[in-house]
Amino acid sequence: MFTGSEYIEQGVVVVDQSSGIIEKAGRQGGVTEPREETRIMAEEGTTILPGLIDTHIHFFGTRGSNIIDWVTVPETLAALRSVRDLHRLLLAGFTTVRDLGSKVGTYLSQALKEGIIEGPRVISASRPLARTGGNDDPSILPLPIAEEISYSYHCDGPWECRKAVRKVIRDGGEAVKLYVSGSLAQERKGHVQFTVEELKAIVDEAHLAGLKVAAHAWSEEGLMNVVEAGVDSIEHGMWLTPEIADRIKKKGIFYVPTLSVFSATKSTGSDSYREKFIKRHFTEDMEIAKKSNLKIVSGSDYFGADIVPHGQNYMEIVSLAKYLGNTEAIMAATIRAAECLGLNNKGQVKKGFDADLIVVRGNPLTDLEAISPAKISHVIKSGKVFTPNA
Repeated sequence: MFTGSEYIEQGVVVVDQSSGIIEKAGRQGGVTEPREETRIMAEEGTTILPGLIDTHIHFFGTRGSNIIDWVTVPETLAALRSVRDLHRLLLAGFTTVRDLGSKVGTYLSQALKEGIIEGPRVISASRPLARTGGNDDPSILPLPIAEEISYSYHCDGPWECRKAVRKVIRDGGEAVKLYVSGSLAQERKGHVQFTVEELKAIVDEAHLAGLKVAAHAWSEEGLMNVVEAGVDSIEHGMWLTPEIADRIKKKGIFYVPTLSVFSATKSTGSDSYREKFIKRHFTEDMEIAKKSNLKIVSGSDYFGADIVPHGQNYMEIVSLAKYLGNTEAIMAATIRAAECLGLNNKGQVKKGFDADLIVVRGNPLTDLEAISPAKISHVIKSGKVFTPNA
């Protein structure tokens, strides 16, 4: 058993299935076990882990991977496709995910809470915040149409930004996502898309409501601005420097590098602006983040398209392991991910915590393929058992 911080040979977990809470966890012989008929036994050669957490995904419900696909797919179709994606995520061992922007995330979260559908717990940021003419603004369309079909709330100036946060809260959002930098595929839109004054207004309004702020940010200026504004996590974070990393560490900001989406979507042999940024991200950025001992968290940025299908999100953990090692990479998707999201009762196999667990065939501390969907033996969410590949 890997508890999220400790490896225990012959580990035992006792779950109160009525409450979905872990009653006991420890080494066999040191934990009083329930009657045989109430036990769920893991097979020999399996490992018990906390349920996996992906802190950065999207429920776009589209097979394509460009902005026009994302904003024009009908919401009903996006929701139906996302129900399928939720099922895939759960059976792949993910018991909690954070949707950092989509048209249907808050509705999926509500349906899950009501027990209408099955899937991982969804923490939805509702619609992200973007400036007019910035990220998620399909500028080939007239402005009123672009604003109407966008999956973001466009806002300009501190008070519009505060109002946009209030819209997210009104939607039922449980986090706030903002775009402080453009898309790498849209270089013309620039590195910085909100002023520090606007960013501080967003962060202040979100924190007043108890919501954490995740910032899509890259470039030195973009990163410096979000650090100054006091966001809670930096998403992507390209063009990290030792000086910026030091400031991130001092403020306790989480770093979510989203490596696997870049691996899946980058073209080979290209010398484009985008590819140069990505190449640096896989070398210098990650080396600096590791050396600076940043709080690195697993977030795949998968959005369900054919090229990055939900259910394969474990690839982010595999990508992180190349820099952090297997144990730290798993911690980035369990105990540290829970801390990033402010979830005080998840991410660990520990007495009093939610019984979000997975049982995998093999030992992922020595072979990460043990957490691939094909190796998942059982998924337990809030004490309820699901058996993939049954």
